[in-house]
Amino acid sequence: MNAVALAAEQVPERHYTHHEGRGPTPHRSNPVVIHRELATLDLQPHMRVAEYGTGSGYSAELIARLVGPTGEVTSLDIDAYLTRWANLIHHARGLDNVHCYTADGTAGFRERAPYDRVVAWCTPPLLPKAWTDQVADDGLIVAPLPIADVPNMTVVAKVRVRGGEPMVEAVFTGGYIEATASPKGDLDLPGRWVDWENRVPGPSWISLAWRAQDDRLHTGARTVLGRLLNAAHTEPFEGGDVDVDWPSWRTFAAALGTPQLTMAGLRPDLWAIGHSTSESASVIQQDGVILADSPDSPSLFALRDWLTAWEKAGRPAPESYTPTLVPAGYDQSSAGWHLRLSR
Repeated sequence: MNAVALAAEQVPERHYTHHEGRGPTPHRSNPVVIHRELATLDLQPHMRVAEYGTGSGYSAELIARLVGPTGEVTSLDIDAYLTRWANLIHHARGLDNVHCYTADGTAGFRERAPYDRVVAWCTPPLLPKAWTDQVADDGLIVAPLPIADVPNMTVVAKVRVRGGEPMVEAVFTGGYIEATASPKGDLDLPGRWVDWENRVPGPSWISLAWRAQDDRLHTGARTVLGRLLNAAHTEPFEGGDVDVDWPSWRTFAAALGTPQLTMAGLRPDLWAIGHSTSESASVIQQDGVILADSPDSPSLFALRDWLTAWEKAGRPAPESYTPTLVPAGYDQSSAGWHLRLSR
């Protein structure tokens, strides 16, 4: 049994996720993936750790036990309700080395830096330079990072920082809620890169990688969403079950690097990925149904080609791609690196 599993035996998860004083919180992650990320982080006694996304507070106690009483845990969340309750629960459990703060984690937390390790339970728009600046030399960051500028296109990356420069050591399947500038109530709607949203008669949304070419009234986004909601053509995916390989498919689609990449939520709990332009649209849903604006849609032909290429590639796992960090802007709000994958 590894150190994370031993620590987990001492931490009552449900005490945090369904606390009788605060009540249950939806802001929590699967303990299996929490344990995986903490094992990847390679925590040792005496370490100083920053976590971004306090959530229920469960992960912070796990970290505190792994770094021991001489280590320090700094936990940030944009939601003051979560940080206040986590501080109270930690205090009641005798944890003196955990401190939760209400702050935007994408800016890091210089007041308690440097950190030996950083872990994030929410997805920033890119790897922030603030994080690498606040990590000690040879430190590690384990965090979900976008691999395309549409929602839900993420992997979890293990990033080593040496001399202030980050290097990705590994990527693996995973993703968490988007980091936002204010507390998020609607967990079904992505927190970033939604180009148009309908709330009546039912919720639906669209995200376009080509949003920069759209106008200020989002005519392109509105039109594409309308075409998909009123699809004139449907067909089953002949490759069989796509839902079970959805992480593989979304990673493959993101790695194409095409500006026509499109993500949609046409029904609750049912994502769709595909191709669109100002003139056509086609997506495949998680249930394997392909939708298009017409049987002769150029986007439908393009989507079929993508799916064929994915099948010929053997439905590659996210772990099989080569990661590259691409420098972004240098102003305070956009400084950092975009993660891109290739084969």
